[in-house]
Amino acid sequence: MENWITDFMEQFGYFGILLLIALENLFPPIPSEVILTFGGFMTTYTSLTPLGVIVVATLGSLIGAIILFYIGHLLGVERLEKIVDRWGRLLRVKKEDIRRADAWFDKYGYWAVFLCRMVPLIRSLISLPAGMSGMKLVPFLFFTTLGTLIWNTVLVTIGSAVGDNWENIVEFMDVYSNIAYALIAVAVLVVVVLYIRRARKF
Repeated sequence: MENWITDFMEQFGYFGILLLIALENLFPPIPSEVILTFGGFMTTYTSLTPLGVIVVATLGSLIGAIILFYIGHLLGVERLEKIVDRWGRLLRVKKEDIRRADAWFDKYGYWAVFLCRMVPLIRSLISLPAGMSGMKLVPFLFFTTLGTLIWNTVLVTIGSAVGDNWENIVEFMDVYSNIAYALIAVAVLVVVVLYIRRARKF
């Protein structure tokens, strides 16, 4: 996939970066680390500039984030509660759990969006609960843009600075991603264990 991504970017330049980043937000397995660091490297031997790459990458991220936000908005908490009413026993989830999670997101959602935009995998998926919780679009866009700008600026700048060695940065980011995935897996496991323990008490 990496070769296809770099070939596509070299062929289509800014438009290729924008499109790939938008797709990366919709399909997290597409690695933004490769797109951004290679985009930074491209600024050393093409007419692309670091600022230009950062701008189009951020725009692509916002396009993908808005799409997922509205998908979450269409699904909504009420529809999710209906799903839980029907399948909650199998999933060991109750409507109260959904409401509790929604209340938590109402309280900390903006900062969750900001921080999660710098965490692999979650950085795109966070748009779904943001939309489901009824978060207002303008604040969502503000915190999404802020977190995305930091992520994009760091990786593009590093890619531009290291030049031909950009793949070394990708390898380092793979380690960071694996650590993030492991922490996510542990968190999910803890939540599942807590649900099971609580279910056994009833």
